[in-house]
Formats: sequence, structure tokens, C-alpha cells
Amino acid sequence: MQYQYKNFDDWLASSPFGGSNQAYVEEIYEQYLDDPHSIDASWKAIFDSFPSTTVVEQPHSQVRDYFRKLARENIPEAVTVVDPEASTKQVRLLQWINAYRFRGYTQANLDPLNYYRWKTSSVPELDYHHHGFSEADLNETMTVGKYVFGKDTMRFADLATALKETYLGTIGLEFMHVQDMMQRNWLQAKMESVLNKPLFSKEEKVNLLSELTAADGLERYIGAKFPGAKRFSLEGSDAFIPMMKEIIRHASRQGVDDVVMGMAHRGRLNMLVNVLGKKPAELFDEFAGKHTDDNRTGDVKYHQGFSSDFAVDDKNVHLTLAFNPSHLEIVNPVVVGAVRARQERAGDKTGDRVLAVTVHGDSAVTGQGVMQETLNMANARGYTVGGTIRIVINNQIGFTTSNPNDTRSTEFCTDIAKMIQAPIIHVNGDDPEAVAFAARMAVEYRTLFKRDIFIDLISYRRHGHNEADEPLATQPMMYSIIKKHPTPRKVYEDRLVSEGVINQDEAIAMMNNYRDALDQGECVVPEWREMDMAAVDWLQYLNYDWTAPYENQFPQDRFLTLAKRVAEYPENVKAHSRVEKIYNDRKEMATDNKPFDWGMAETMAYATLLDEGTHVRISGEDAGRGTFFHRHAVVHNQNDGTGFVPLTHLHANQGRFQVWDSVLSEEAVLAFEYGFATTDPKTLTIWEAQFGDFANGAQIVIDQFISSREQKWGRTCGLVMLLPHGYEGQGPEHSSARVERYLQLCAEQNIQVCIPSTPAQVYHMLRRQAIRKMRRPLVAITPKSLLRHPLAISSLKELTEGTFQNAIGEIDAIEPSQVKRVVMCSGKVFYDLIEERRKKAQTDVAIVRIEQLYPFPYEEVAKILEPYTHVTDFVWCQEEPQNQGAWYCSKHNFEYVIPEGAKLSYAGRPASAAPAVGYASLHNKQQRELIEQALTL
Repeated sequence: MQYQYKNFDDWLASSPFGGSNQAYVEEIYEQYLDDPHSIDASWKAIFDSFPSTTVVEQPHSQVRDYFRKLARENIPEAVTVVDPEASTKQVRLLQWINAYRFRGYTQANLDPLNYYRWKTSSVPELDYHHHGFSEADLNETMTVGKYVFGKDTMRFADLATALKETYLGTIGLEFMHVQDMMQRNWLQAKMESVLNKPLFSKEEKVNLLSELTAADGLERYIGAKFPGAKRFSLEGSDAFIPMMKEIIRHASRQGVDDVVMGMAHRGRLNMLVNVLGKKPAELFDEFAGKHTDDNRTGDVKYHQGFSSDFAVDDKNVHLTLAFNPSHLEIVNPVVVGAVRARQERAGDKTGDRVLAVTVHGDSAVTGQGVMQETLNMANARGYTVGGTIRIVINNQIGFTTSNPNDTRSTEFCTDIAKMIQAPIIHVNGDDPEAVAFAARMAVEYRTLFKRDIFIDLISYRRHGHNEADEPLATQPMMYSIIKKHPTPRKVYEDRLVSEGVINQDEAIAMMNNYRDALDQGECVVPEWREMDMAAVDWLQYLNYDWTAPYENQFPQDRFLTLAKRVAEYPENVKAHSRVEKIYNDRKEMATDNKPFDWGMAETMAYATLLDEGTHVRISGEDAGRGTFFHRHAVVHNQNDGTGFVPLTHLHANQGRFQVWDSVLSEEAVLAFEYGFATTDPKTLTIWEAQFGDFANGAQIVIDQFISSREQKWGRTCGLVMLLPHGYEGQGPEHSSARVERYLQLCAEQNIQVCIPSTPAQVYHMLRRQAIRKMRRPLVAITPKSLLRHPLAISSLKELTEGTFQNAIGEIDAIEPSQVKRVVMCSGKVFYDLIEERRKKAQTDVAIVRIEQLYPFPYEEVAKILEPYTHVTDFVWCQEEPQNQGAWYCSKHNFEYVIPEGAKLSYAGRPASAAPAVGYASLHNKQQRELIEQALTL
């Protein structure tokens, strides 16, 4: 029945938009005004039907006032509305349905133990009585709209059953925080379209049981064979294994060729054996303490990585499990960086062919800050990989923190996903079919929308944090339940037996067959395939050391041609006046009319490498311009804000050049670049700290990956870290790159620590890093004030015909026989020393620069010092305090190369708890004193 209203206020009062529903509708309408796509489609259709107006709405106006304005300005001859009573019921019905979509997951059957029940508060809105319905409505057929279970109408009782089965079962979908309407509608339809449809065939169900049997069987076998040994058992979360295999299978069918995975130690051994195909015999040897004699320190078995091929239908998917230390979430940005490298190597611009899967713990995913940093990079241009599937193995306990109020401040551990509007699939770990459905759903969502998605595998931990722990001591109630609770395999076995899918004898035979396979020690993954080693990029970079030969010369004519190109930008690009001056100077350098400064020499290192086909990737805060306004690899058009990158316009066949201003993070970004560099040896991968000391925030990456990866895991990496350093009176936080920390980590030829002091040196240092076949990290202590220092310049010939000098001898015309003291130093302090010496016309002190502090260049320094064998007074001069810089870590090297019987003394700042002073006057006083100390005999 329809009514005609001439007066808008009468219509408003009689419609479902008035009365007791008005506050609710106003709230939805406010959302509609902000973003029409942020509300349910059925509500959007209602609001779209209102008369249009040209009046600019007030974003926070009350709905009724806005409607009255519409009425005054656009009132039609007649407004047709539906029966107000029927419309009110329709609104209440939509409220009820949306309550399930918004909060149904909080009341779903997610906890296998029925202990926490994942119901932190009641949700009365899920009860239809709360919305004014009663049993009298159960047989009524109601209009629900096309977005509800794919039907226009449903009997109320059937709708109630459907909502409960869909949203309160063993999958709880949390998705209404996703603002994109297309994504939200897809997720909603995915959940609501499977009602009463069989999802898995008999064969698939038997396979799920087989994979659960493998997960359970391996843990039992190790537990019996090596009692008390640490293995960080997966037991209780066994469904993780079929979940991972289902992700791999489904991803392959969606076009993925490569899956890179990262996870902490929980369940890692199970993953290695039952997914990646590591031979059980090799794992058991590791438990027995056996190892190969490869002169490496090695690492514990639950930190090891692995690579293999996995057959899906008629194709192979390459699997990689990243090596990682015990820092629980740090491997995640490493994995994402490795995936980005693989995507670029494969020309996979859409992220269709390479997939990242990261695995987290329930406490770590929300407790470790690097997780937030990693998520913040998820859609940033320089770091996106087209979505990552993130799995939380949620054993509801973390380490030993059984009370959720002690482990986080949010309702769910996965609430962190909401910062990037990633949907969250909560799933009961005792229902492997729900787990497999969640896996498929996650793959399809990521494939379609190229966004992150979380799977929260809610399960439990059958033993303590490790197998030597006694969890009853701290969680008596929870573990009294766990002791009585059947394993996930047993739960599913009983279910399949009751369904008639399998009988008891077949289930027992499945267990026995798996145990027999473990006894044989060979691969137990039927999908495992032999890898094609010929396709491995790293083979040509193995077994090289610091003496690896390389050709560093570059033709001068070609060099000048490239120099002109990097100094040009189109006429329609209006550069800032200061940038224009820098580029005009570079044009002068390109015609050999002006010496090369630091910025141009660095740029030419990239240009010549790109010309030879090497790829270059630079990232960091302000990396495009350089923190200290020296690089300007990107020319920003002052007219429209667009950027022009001359290094990408050298010629058609050049290498790929990328420079990215990173998110404001060090730890995750450096870990990302480490992952990229370990995956792509053909790219010169560089991370630049805004200030050198900012690397403090990434210390875990430096300690656990960059400095020790080769000795622990046999993995090489050519990553470059550019760390601005120099004492210019900028205070404790912006002076020191903490050189001493890197030198302390130096051993077994693991990394290079260089302090280049001229433009030619930085040019050759970067080229050497890319051209030389050896791939080990380079820690480059780079300057700030030297970027524009009048003495820090280099000639064209020094760039095109020179090479990197590990040490540089005296450059002034000083007669060696007149020298009474030799001052050794590195970096910026050299210029302070030489300027003061020239000012005093002093000829009895020679100055030697050590440009590479590790590996220490004994032969080069000894040769430089040959003219001074008569000198007994040697000084190491540094700007840093005595307990910092190179003095303590490299003193033994300095003493080794000076003549026998000579004395080595220190000239520099006194020991200090802070890296530098905070007052300019005190800084200047200290600087004068240390220079005077070094030069005064």
C-alpha cells in the first residue's frame, strides 16, 4: 500500500527514517555523506533515491535538517513512499542482518577448547527479539535484498538459521571495517553464497586427514625419538599444515609460480618436513647433533630455511622458507623484500606470479613493533608486493601470558590488521575444512584485490613454550582442558568416520604408513619435486672473496656522454632554483670544466652501472633528494609536482633504476632491502639512513641478518648501507653513525666498513660493490659537510681511470725524511687536519687516510708507511669519543702496521656516554683541541 504526501515533514515523521529509528539512520546517513560507498548497498540505494540538490551539504549536519532543506528546495508535486509500518520493519531487519556482519565473529564457534570462547562481551543485537521481532514473524517471508544470501526474499526462520550458520560457525569473518564497497561486497558474498553447499569432495576430505596425520605424526615421532629436545611443537595447531598446502595449491591455480614464506620457530620443523619436503633423516641428524663440516658456525634447526619445488596439477610452484633468527616478527619485511625482488626479476608488475605468506604468533603479531612498520609499507609504492597472506597461529597464550589483558590492549590480536583495512578470517583450528576454506578465500581475495588479508588460526599449544616447559605451572585451568582434549587429527577422523567418508581401519593405516615413511628417512611430501639448480641466480656469485678480480675502468667518452644525460631534464620541467643550480653545475662537470663533487660522482657511479646493464635500487627517508640536498635523483616540477628521474632516461637498454623515499621507518625498511638484496644479486641494493645513527632502530636487522647471515646460514648478500656521519656540532643524535658498532661485528670477513673521503672514492666504492663477483654487505660511512666542501672534489681522470683505494697516503709535497709524526685517520677529520697543517705550513707531520677499516688493508697501509720507517711517533686521530669510533676496535690493526718499536697514541675526544656534545661552542672547542693534539709534536 502506498501513500501520497505533499508535506516533507509529514513524510519524514511517518517514514522509517523518523521516530525511534532516526538516530540509527542519521548515523548511516552521515557515513553516506562522507563516502556513499562506505555503507551497505541497500542503504545506498535508499539514499540515492532522494531528490537531488545543488546545495553543498554540511558534512556533520543532522539528517532531518538536511532532509527539510531538500524538501523546501526540491519538493515534488507528490512524494511516493512505502507503507511506514512495513518500512520500519524493513529497517529493523537490515539492522539485524548487519549486526551479524559487523559483530557475528565475536560470538562464532572459534575456540577448540571452549575456554575463552572468544566472547569478550555479549552482542544482544544478534537476537532478533532485540529488533522487535518475535516468534510470530518466523513464518513470514521478507524482502532481504539481493546482497543477502543471493536471494531477494527469505522466510524469517530460514534467514535466522542462515545467519547463524554463516556468521556464528567455525569461521568468523571480520570485514565491515573494509571501506572499499567492492571488496566488502565480495567478502560478504563469499561467506553468504556457500550456505548448504558441499565445499569438499570425498578425496579432498581424505587428503585433509592425511595432511593432519602427517602434522600430528611428525611431532609424535620426534617427541618419542628425542624426548625433551626443543622442537617448538605445532601440536594443537596441526591444521596449519593443510592450510599452507591448500594456499599453495589454490595460489598455483590462480597463476602463482613462486611462494616465499616466513615464520618463527613454532611449527617450523613440521613445515620443513611436511610442506617443503626436507628429508626427515636430515632433520633427525640435526637432532642428534650431526652437521656438515663447512666451517660455518651454523644455527639451530628451527631457524633454518629451505627451498623446493611443489607440484600442483601439471605445473611446479617454487617454495622458499626464509632463514630467520628468534626475533619473532623481523623475518616478515625480509620476506616481503625478497618477494618484491622476485617480482621485478620476473617482470611481475601486478603481483600475480609471486606470493608472500607470513606466519605470526598471537602475542608477537600485536606486540612486536616491526609488524606495524611492515603493514605500513604494504601499499607504499616502493614496497608493495600486491598483497600478503598473513597467518596467525593463535594458541591463545603467547609465551606464558594466559590473560589476554596482559598481552595486548585490543579485543583480538589481529586488530592490528585494521590499520590497513585488511579483512580478518578467524577460524577454528579443529575444523580443517573451515581452515581450507579460509585458505582458498584468502588466496582469491589477494588475487582479486592485491591487498593483505589475515587468517587467524585459533587453536592451542599442547605442550609448553618448548618441550621442557611445564605449562600447568602457569596455566592450570587451560591445560587441564588441553590434556583431555582430542588432537585435531582425532577430531576430524571421528567426523569423517561418522560421515562415512573413511573407516577406522583406514585411518589407522594412514598413521602407520606415515610413521613407516619417517623411518625410511626420505621425503614424505608427495608433491615435492627436484629443483632446477641451473635457474638459481646465485651460483655465479659463490666462492669469491675480497680478492675477486674486477674491471673498474670506464671509457671516458662514454662517461662524458652519460654525464651530460644525467645533468639534463626536459624544458617543461621547472626545477626549484637551488636544484637548477646543482644541475647547472653538473653540466659544467659533464664538460670537464668543473671538478666532480660528491653528488655528481655518486650519480655517475649509478649511471655507468646502469649503462652496463646493472640494476640499482636506493631507498630511505629522503633518498630521492638526499637528506643533505646532494643527490636530487628526482627533479620535482615546481608547476605540477611531478617528478623526472634522469637516471631512468639514459637509453633503452639500460639497467633498471629505482629510488624510493621510504616510509618513516628503519627496521622494517632495512629488513626489506636485506630481503631484496639476498634475492637479487644483479641489483645494487642500497639503504640510506637519514642520519647514520638512525640505523639504531634497525639494530636487529644488522646484528641478526647483515653481519651474521653467512656464518649462520651460508647466505651471501651485497646490500649497501649509506650512513651519514661527521661531527659538525649537530648534537648527540646527528653526529655519529656509531662506527664502533659495525667494527665490533666484524669477523671472518663478514662485512666491509668503508669511510670514503673523496667523490672519486664513493664512485669507485659503489662500482666495485656491483662489479666484483663477491657479494657481502658494505657499510659505508658517508659525509654531510663534505658533500659541499671545497676540498672534497675529484677530477674526471680520477673517476674514469682510478680505482677504490683502501688507504690513501700523503697528498702534499712533504719530504718523508722530515716527517717526525704520522697521523692516521678516516673521514671528515682529514680535511680539518690538512687545512690546519697547511695554515701552519707544517712539514713534519704526514697524514694517512684509512678508507676501508674492515677488512683492514694491511698490505696497502704498510706500503704507504714505507717512507716513514724512521718515524716512531704514530697517532690515530678521530672525531668520535675515545670509547667510540675506530680506536678500540681497530687499534690492534694500527699497531700491527706501524714500524716495530714505534709508539701509537690517540688524539680525539675523551670517552663519553653520549656520541657527541649538544652545544656548538663546546663542540668547536673539542674539535680545535683534537686537531691541535694530533698535529702538535
